[in-house]
Amino acid sequence: MLDAQNHRHTDLPNAPGVGYKAKHFSDLLEAPGDVAWLEVHAENYMGAGGRPIAQLAHLAELFPISVHGVGLSIGAEGRLDPEHLARLKKLCAWVKPASFSEHLAWSTHDTSFLNDLLPLPYTEATLTRVADHIDEVQEVVGRRMLLENPSSYLAFDESTLSETEFLEALAKRTGCGLLLDVNNVFISATNLNMDAKSYIDSFPLQHVGEMHLGGHDEDEDDHGAPLLIDSHGAEVANPVWELYGYTIAKAGPRPTLIEWDTDVPDWPVLRAEAAQAARYLQPAHV
Repeated sequence: MLDAQNHRHTDLPNAPGVGYKAKHFSDLLEAPGDVAWLEVHAENYMGAGGRPIAQLAHLAELFPISVHGVGLSIGAEGRLDPEHLARLKKLCAWVKPASFSEHLAWSTHDTSFLNDLLPLPYTEATLTRVADHIDEVQEVVGRRMLLENPSSYLAFDESTLSETEFLEALAKRTGCGLLLDVNNVFISATNLNMDAKSYIDSFPLQHVGEMHLGGHDEDEDDHGAPLLIDSHGAEVANPVWELYGYTIAKAGPRPTLIEWDTDVPDWPVLRAEAAQAARYLQPAHV
């Protein structure tokens, strides 16, 4: 276990960041606007070279970088993939990211990899397994990680802990930080018929080192009830902005990422989303 007292929550600025896409490389150099840091998905930069690596190396000289993993399968029942961990360690060693994060989810079973982030029951057994995996990641990579709350479409009857209790227990056991995805909170609250602000009220905000905002798709389930899908393919919805404002009023300003991973827009649209986040982060607003 890493000692949380020896690690700051994050070295990212309390300002907007965006998920880096190659189509925005020149725009970031010429007109970043309010964008103060960048996130990259770890698995996209584990190769040996090429233009993506060269561009990231250049951007890392100009912007703090957050490395966000999607393939560790922290919640899996089996052991973590040592080869994946080794690649992640190598990536973080040269990028020297200001922040490193992963998801509270699983995506592997035996030798199979499932291209999705799947949910977990919140039990003591699951807590022990995930804590052991987090300890291993932090020891191998040599840095504190942040763990992101999931977007949920179902709940497990066997759960004995709430999601916020589970996340708080993980932070206390392992010294990890938390990544609070506000869009995921809104999605889960809608899909599971919960109150989003009550979730925020119970969240261990003292452990939050980064926040995420993103777009979602609206659908209906088989009974005609609202069903939200975490798509990262649209502007941040107004109710999510409202929930974000509520959250930072309680937690104070935190580094905030605009996620837009599908149907990626031209730079002015993404920059405008970052500018909106910047307005929420102003002291007068908080």
